[in-house]
Amino acid sequence: MTLLLSGLAAVAVAVAPVQAQTPAAELTGTWEGPLTVGGQSIRIVFRIEAGGVAVMDSPDQGGFDIPAEAPTIENGLVRLTVPSIGGRFEGARSGDGRTLTGSLHQGGVTLPLILTRTSETAARLVRPQTPVPPFTYRSEEVAFDNAEASGVRLAGTLTLPQGSGPFPAAILITGSGPQDRDETVFGHRPFAVWADALTRRGVAVLRYDDRGTAASTGDFASATSADFATDADAAFAFLAARSDIDAARIGLIGHSEGGAIAPLVAQEGVPVAWIVMIAGPAVSGGEILSEQQRLLATAMGAGPEAVAAGNVTQRAIMALVAAHADDGEAVQREVTTYLVGQGMPQAAAAQSAAQVSSPWFRWFIAHDPAPALAGFHGPMLALYGGKDLQVPAEQNAPVLERLKPDAEVVVLPELNHLMQPATTGLPNEYAGIETTLDPQAISTVVDWVAAR
Repeated sequence: MTLLLSGLAAVAVAVAPVQAQTPAAELTGTWEGPLTVGGQSIRIVFRIEAGGVAVMDSPDQGGFDIPAEAPTIENGLVRLTVPSIGGRFEGARSGDGRTLTGSLHQGGVTLPLILTRTSETAARLVRPQTPVPPFTYRSEEVAFDNAEASGVRLAGTLTLPQGSGPFPAAILITGSGPQDRDETVFGHRPFAVWADALTRRGVAVLRYDDRGTAASTGDFASATSADFATDADAAFAFLAARSDIDAARIGLIGHSEGGAIAPLVAQEGVPVAWIVMIAGPAVSGGEILSEQQRLLATAMGAGPEAVAAGNVTQRAIMALVAAHADDGEAVQREVTTYLVGQGMPQAAAAQSAAQVSSPWFRWFIAHDPAPALAGFHGPMLALYGGKDLQVPAEQNAPVLERLKPDAEVVVLPELNHLMQPATTGLPNEYAGIETTLDPQAISTVVDWVAAR
């Protein structure tokens, strides 16, 4: 489960109308500041030319040259609007004109952001594994509807080996949060890397934008993992109907939350040939998030007493959510009351409760993946990173081995949640690691799939 925002499209709000324009010379230059999201710091950069042309960069996420509207000023407030992400920055200028103190607004979320004028240009991240043409295979832009969800049309990329087929195929299913078809995070494009490696071995690969994300339509915010499973059902049906795909040899590869979704698809009766779980949960979401909290706090240097106390609170919240999983209002009420009782201010308690009362959180926390895992009778590979602090191998691998004894479970000791070689496994390492996918992780999965 990727707890980081994957692309600014995950943070997003209605664009405000353009107001009186400021003389461009007042704001000409490069403005940069840190945006704190999920405990991580993401650099946001605006570059404004003398004529008023402006672009936004999110260098830690690999986003550059995102068009922005010409900056405006109204009542001393600077506004920079970025239509493609449905967001805007609003901030007040300091007396010396060197800082803009305000907030980024996007998707109903408002995050504080202070931009400082700088002479430097944001460095582009080095991602040597990102596939670049020319390719030895074909690539086709596709789109398909989810017949079970009105308004959901999924856009994606299908890569096909040379020849007429029919080819075996893999469907890639993303982790948590609104993800594009490449599961882009901090400039890494792991699904593009997986697709490239698999297609070069003769396997067609379909990867698609999550509903309501990038080029796909639908409402992401109200969806649960069960809803996303129906999107994967639609992807399977789309592939199975093609003459160049062997419908009897279509498998699923899910990362993080996607690893929990893949068995759900099979449980619904879809004839899945095989499943690969990459950092996939084998215990309930409540158990995952509780252990995640403990490991992250420990890795960040919290003392044993603080870690234990935080874990007691986390587990209490998870229990309250699971007990009222079908009632968002009850979750909001019970969690708020509990946190206020623990000494948290009312407003902060209500804000924390609002997050876990969303449909996705309630479903995820309460869901037990055991029946779907035990009920899948096809081949399964489960790959875990030994330094994964988000879906820990030591918590999930043994459970999966008990639930499905014939599954092949592989733990690569030095890898993190993204299957990168890591030092601590903390999410704050993800952006600084040039490797998108460790070569051993790639060979483990690709060799296994090719043998199927």
